[in-house]
Amino acid sequence: MSREILIRPLVTEKLTALMENGQYAFVVDVKANKIQIRKAIEERFPGVHIKEVRTMIVRGKRRRQFTRRGVREGRTARYKKAIVSLAPDSEQIDFFENI
Repeated sequence: MSREILIRPLVTEKLTALMENGQYAFVVDVKANKIQIRKAIEERFPGVHIKEVRTMIVRGKRRRQFTRRGVREGRTARYKKAIVSLAPDSEQIDFFENI
């Protein structure tokens, strides 16, 4: 179940700074709700206890590519982002352990 809901972790400069405070971001299924996200993370990472889940839908953006054959237009995909705050007594999540 967690593989269908959690698509991938989000790692950016801003979100890496949040990791020090016990907050992690994931790209999740657009249809998933906060309760399903909480259960999926606790199932995927044993020992992790979640205090709060915040979600937002990031809309797709219009993109243009100028080529020799003319202008090609398209859109990036929309996705749902979940920012998860861990409880103080929880273990930390390590995304980089397999590298």
